[in-house]
Amino acid sequence: MGCDRNCGLLAGAIIGAVLAIFGGALIPLGDYLINRTIRKQDVIENGTIAYDNWVVPGSPVYRQFWFYDVQNPTEVMNGSRPILRQIGPYTYRMRYLPKENITQHPDYTVSYMLPNIARFEPDMSVGSENDSFTCINLAVVAAPALYQNSFVQILLNTWVKASKSQMLQTRSVKEILWGYEDPFLKKVPYPMEKKVGVFYPYNGTFDGLYRVFTGKDDISKTAIIQSYKNKSTLSVWSGQCDMVNGTDGASFPPFVKRDQILRFFSSDICRSIYGIFENEQIVKEISLYRFTVPRAAFASPLDTPENACFCTETVLSKNCTASGALDISACKEGKPVYITLPHFLYASEDVSKHVEGLSPNKDEHETFLDVEPTTGFTLRFAKKLQINLLVKPVLRIEALSKLTESYIFPILWLNETAIIDDEKAAMFRTKVTGPIKLLNLLQVLLITVGSVMFLAFLVSYFICTSNKLSDKGVPM
Repeated sequence: MGCDRNCGLLAGAIIGAVLAIFGGALIPLGDYLINRTIRKQDVIENGTIAYDNWVVPGSPVYRQFWFYDVQNPTEVMNGSRPILRQIGPYTYRMRYLPKENITQHPDYTVSYMLPNIARFEPDMSVGSENDSFTCINLAVVAAPALYQNSFVQILLNTWVKASKSQMLQTRSVKEILWGYEDPFLKKVPYPMEKKVGVFYPYNGTFDGLYRVFTGKDDISKTAIIQSYKNKSTLSVWSGQCDMVNGTDGASFPPFVKRDQILRFFSSDICRSIYGIFENEQIVKEISLYRFTVPRAAFASPLDTPENACFCTETVLSKNCTASGALDISACKEGKPVYITLPHFLYASEDVSKHVEGLSPNKDEHETFLDVEPTTGFTLRFAKKLQINLLVKPVLRIEALSKLTESYIFPILWLNETAIIDDEKAAMFRTKVTGPIKLLNLLQVLLITVGSVMFLAFLVSYFICTSNKLSDKGVPM
């Protein structure tokens, strides 16, 4: 009996060791299986999980708008600082149509167009599209930047006065966003576009042509943009700043690491930008990495030398010392449009000091992407931007002649958001994160149980052997 018992204990220890070893062996085997599955399913090719979520947005995309209502219009038109009050949100559903003109190419790329469409969501808004407010006059303020000849500006002044236009105007949400016929432009006796709007034209237009790598030949290039509008550069900036880098932000190559820099391109701001890891998030029981756009992305070249190629020598900052403001007039047909973060977050004082009523807040006004690290899919994001016009004194145009200095005038800020819906999240947990968690749990369980069995049975074996020898009077 003693021998049988000892043999049983020894066998139990051996079984435990085998289980622990098997659990340890599952780690590289599991990593291999996960790697192989992701390499297959992350490719942008018909029949994969990535393709199904790529063609049609996997989550509803909303764009919320907050408008800046000028509280002291008479004083502003006489040269005083504007006092602004935020009104919003006014919410639209965006990007809910599938990509169009999808074409697979033999060099492992796929091209497509993004349809632009916006549908007002009254239940998610503070009012209607017809709500009006006092804001900058888009046409009057932009005209001197487009036409700098002295004689032409005298003519512009005649038409501005004839239309009774001023530096400020009262317009509705719908007009400012999507366009309206401007009274001043209607007076101009030359063939030109008479409608203006922050996003005019938008509905019924397309963004692209995009061409991205499918990842079939190299998974590390999945979703990275090869070209935009058939070019790899924008012809807007100089040097590296002009490159179209990264993805469109909807997804990234799989196996994302915390120390990575995630680069993505945004046509809204005519440049590529980047995010750095900030923390971990849990969204609908899915573990994600949060990447945020850092202060350095909009910093002055004095603080971030690589931003020097985003510099434009303007009346705002003669030596490119201002931080937090990006002049994108070169890609807006010369209109003096500046992009900042909402409420001038991270902007230097020479940008923010000219207006009152703004309250920058990192948590509220920061852009972030929450990325599932194994697949590289972005399952939640918030892209936040503020759109501004540069206003400056123009002596030949009466409506602008009383200004005392040039400054950036905020029009609105937006928050474009999306979060994976419940159905997609359930599918993602079932097909992606669930099996990975199960495999990891099995590895830990086998190693733990095997190690405990091995130690328990081995200790019991030695105790039993020791007791048996002691009973026989064998000296120890």
